[in-house]
Amino acid sequence: MIQIENVSFQYNNSEKGALKDVSISVDKGECVLLCGASGCGKTTITRLINGLIPHFYEGEYSGNVSVYGMNVQSEELYNISKKVGSVFQNPRSQFFCMDTTSEVAFGCENMGLPVQEMLARLENTTKCLKLENLLGRSLFALSGGEKQKIACASADAICPNTFVLDEPSSNLDISSIKDLTEVIRQWQSENKTVIVAEHRLYYLAPYADRIIYMKRGEICNEYTREEFLGLDPKELKKMGLRALNPFDLMPEKKPEANEKSLQIDNFWFSYEKRGYPIVNIPDLTLPQGEIIGIIGDNGAGKSSFARCLCGLDKSSKGTLKLNGNALNAKKRRHISYMVMQDVNHQLFTEDVLDELLLSMGGEDEKADTARAKEILNSLDLLDKVKLHPMSLSGGEKQRVAIGSAIASDKKILIFDEPTSGLDYRHMLEVSDNLNRLKEMGKSLFLITHDPELIYKCCTYLLFIQGSKVLWHRPMDGEAVKLLRAFFSHEQETGAVNAS
Repeated sequence: MIQIENVSFQYNNSEKGALKDVSISVDKGECVLLCGASGCGKTTITRLINGLIPHFYEGEYSGNVSVYGMNVQSEELYNISKKVGSVFQNPRSQFFCMDTTSEVAFGCENMGLPVQEMLARLENTTKCLKLENLLGRSLFALSGGEKQKIACASADAICPNTFVLDEPSSNLDISSIKDLTEVIRQWQSENKTVIVAEHRLYYLAPYADRIIYMKRGEICNEYTREEFLGLDPKELKKMGLRALNPFDLMPEKKPEANEKSLQIDNFWFSYEKRGYPIVNIPDLTLPQGEIIGIIGDNGAGKSSFARCLCGLDKSSKGTLKLNGNALNAKKRRHISYMVMQDVNHQLFTEDVLDELLLSMGGEDEKADTARAKEILNSLDLLDKVKLHPMSLSGGEKQRVAIGSAIASDKKILIFDEPTSGLDYRHMLEVSDNLNRLKEMGKSLFLITHDPELIYKCCTYLLFIQGSKVLWHRPMDGEAVKLLRAFFSHEQETGAVNAS
């Protein structure tokens, strides 16, 4: 049993309390879904259970937390980790090895298990999580979703009594989310305790024993599975929660007639000189000044295509024609800005305001500062201007990086999973900003597994699979059919219908 009794917690250097007199009791074998807007305290709950609070994250703490008889405040973190397996929002933050096989086995090796026991656990975890194709690979060559699957496997191999997961689906495609769901159900069948902090509710709500809704560091309500699934969609939106059935939505933006185009010629990229191509697009014409949603499975080549598009992969080949001008990789870097999937790679300054100013021209500091604050306000970040970017939550970092892209005023803007880890309200804010950029004549590319974002703002769709573009078209009735086919795992049917 997990017992959280009258816990209040405020992080150091934070004016707001993360939790206010919270009490939760979780029985053995129970699956609990924590939901609520960003900053409500979900992640803090997971950190209390796995011992990161107070052993890693310091702050003003009161109350008691016990996990299967262990007092988390006094117990060594090493011992807690044997009982509680953790999967973080950013899987890179928990990696220790260079290759996938070693990473999955790392926890077992650290526990001093015999070799035969480690091999048995590795085999069982690999089979359960369907990881056969990911073993023996460099972690650096994996997509964001593939990294998350390895993080889940590392936790599973330890065989703990309890799993805590913080936004585990944030970078996963639909197929991988289905695999994750099956893993969680397997843990349930083994009478494991599972606690998940999530914005994406549709995949887990039907299997959770209890749903806890949090707001501003407090527990506002608790629901049974049946009660939660019966909530009206309008009520969910008022609560700041994502849709329980996001795949049956309809597009809110219509494609417009546009004579200007982006012409892609002979895009090709491989990690090895003569290896299998990750990107192989001989010819592609896309409309200029649209919001183009890029969909496809994890590892299909979407992020690699985006890096080629903005010239970040210097070894890539091909040209982009814009207004009749052929642009090589160097020239594309001058007109493009990409928000990466892992935004930690592109946060450089000492505070949030300077992060946006870094992307601006710098000719008029007063005007730039005013515009930067305006952008931050539109992303609900104005109260964070003086904070260090690395002190922010994952969702807040994401919005800072998006703000920097907006501030750059580049012609082509690329966003790799821009709503990863964002709640409904902040997803809407990102969508509104993307629409404003479109109205300014920018060409936007969105790599996303977020159906709500696609239906909210995309006007064109591009489907990449196996390094190639299988279909692309305006966001019309046919595109909706193909999109729903993709979300229902009927990609092959969709590809046939598109041809």
